[in-house]
Amino acid sequence: MTASSDCGPEAMHRFLVLFDFDDTIIAESSDNAVQRASPDLQFPLWLTSSYREGYYNEFMQKVLAYMAEQGVSKDSIQAAIEGIPPNRGFLDLFQFLQSHKQYFEMVVVSDANMYFIESWLKHEGVRHLFTKVFTNPASFDDTGRLVLRPFHSHSCARCPSNMCKQVILREYLSLRQKERGGTPFERVFYVGDGANDMCPCLALGPHDTAFSRRNFPMHELLEEMQKSQTEMFKANMVPWVSGEDIVNCLKKIMEER
Repeated sequence: MTASSDCGPEAMHRFLVLFDFDDTIIAESSDNAVQRASPDLQFPLWLTSSYREGYYNEFMQKVLAYMAEQGVSKDSIQAAIEGIPPNRGFLDLFQFLQSHKQYFEMVVVSDANMYFIESWLKHEGVRHLFTKVFTNPASFDDTGRLVLRPFHSHSCARCPSNMCKQVILREYLSLRQKERGGTPFERVFYVGDGANDMCPCLALGPHDTAFSRRNFPMHELLEEMQKSQTEMFKANMVPWVSGEDIVNCLKKIMEER
C-alpha cells in the first residue's frame, strides 16, 4: 500500500479521516443503484438466492456477470453510478475539509469496488481530495464485463471474507507513521454506517472519533459495545444524520488547537 507523494512527511497532516462509501458518502448502496441498469430492474431468483452470508463480494461477481450477459453496457453502469446523490451535507463536509487541507488527510475504505467509487468521485469533482482508496479491484474486460475481485484475505471472524477494514486501517497507520518520520496522526476519525464499519473502530484510541450514521448498524453495534464491552471500544462516538453534524464536531476540534 502506498500513499501519494503530496502527503509525505513534508505535509504532516495532523488528522486522518477515513470514509466508508455506500450509504455514507453516497445516499444509497452503489450495488443497488447499478441494479436499476438491469433490463428487468430486478434479478432472477436463482441469482438472488445464491448469496451466502459473509460472501457478498462473491455474490456481486455473479451479479455483474449476469448483467453483462443481459447486455448491460459500461455506459449504462456508469450512468447509474453517476446518478447516485451524495448524502445530505457531504459535499459541504468535503468543502470544509478542502479548506483545511493542511490539517486533514482523507481516505476511502469501502467494500464497494474501485470502478464505482472512482467513477462517482471523479463525476462529483472530489477525487483529488483523497490520498488513497481502499476497495475491491474492478475493471472491464475485453468482453465488456465488469470483473470484480476481492481486496484481500484475512483471519478476522467479524468481517466478510474479502475485507477487514481494521486490518486496512492498522496497516495504513503503520505505513504513514513510517513515512512521516515516526510521527503518528494526532487524531483519527472514521465515518461510516454499516456493520463492517464497526471492526475498524476497535482500532481507534481514546482521542479518536467514530462518526456513526444514526440508527444504522454501525451506530447500534457500537452503542451496544459501549454498554457491554467498554474495554474493546475506546474512541468517542458521534452519531450523524448529515455531513453538517460532522463539520460541527470537526470545527470544535479545530478550535481546541
